[in-house]
Amino acid sequence: MADKDLLFEKRDGAAWLVLNREEHRNSISVEALDLFNEYLDAIEADQGIRVTCITGAGDKAFSSGADLGTAMGGHGVDGPMKYAGLIERMGRFPKPFIARVNGHCMAGGMGLMLACDMVYAHEDVLFGTPEVKVGLFPMMISALILRNMPRKKAMEMMFTGRRFTAREAEEIGLVTRCVGRDELDRVVDEAVASIVANAPLAISAGRQAMAEIEALDLEDSIPFLHRRLLALLNTEDASEGLAAFLQKRKPEWRGR
Repeated sequence: MADKDLLFEKRDGAAWLVLNREEHRNSISVEALDLFNEYLDAIEADQGIRVTCITGAGDKAFSSGADLGTAMGGHGVDGPMKYAGLIERMGRFPKPFIARVNGHCMAGGMGLMLACDMVYAHEDVLFGTPEVKVGLFPMMISALILRNMPRKKAMEMMFTGRRFTAREAEEIGLVTRCVGRDELDRVVDEAVASIVANAPLAISAGRQAMAEIEALDLEDSIPFLHRRLLALLNTEDASEGLAAFLQKRKPEWRGR
């Protein structure tokens, strides 16, 4: 297990995926991409898993991006295609993702982070897209960047390669919250516990609906969301949640 490029662990209702290439700043290999999809298959099928946390091994880097020297660059278009497929899959996945950014997050690592719903980073982390410094451009992740950052800040980062501090990243909405290094685990664990305690069907339906309305105009999104709400109101979890609220007790979620 320890020699794999991506590690998987299930703990307290959450799946943990750990990029395990610390000596290579947790760069993303083709093996890691294949394992991501293998593990996501298992996570999707396991009703006991409510949320997935992604992080990097060690404390230097969350991920430096694609392994251009070998796994991504040496496999022609195979690596980039698999990376694009993973980001797309994360966007339509039925369960939420949390990024625990424990170290610097660059290039394709930022794409992986931005595909997550909630991002927690400690104050010493730097973010950036240095691709232009090696004759490339963050093409595939630019769509995610522009969905998460003000356009002018995004262009500065992508065109100049300038790095952002975690505090700056929080101010512009690139991350959910920047915390002290010694607070990171507590904050992530609290977020995980909150998600696990809430209605799984509601979170899944909400996440998928939010992904779908990104391509809709306001006049189309409102009736679409109304239909989704009606469907959710007819679930057992909705009935149980309302009953538990009125009876002042903890709900027992069934996921249906």
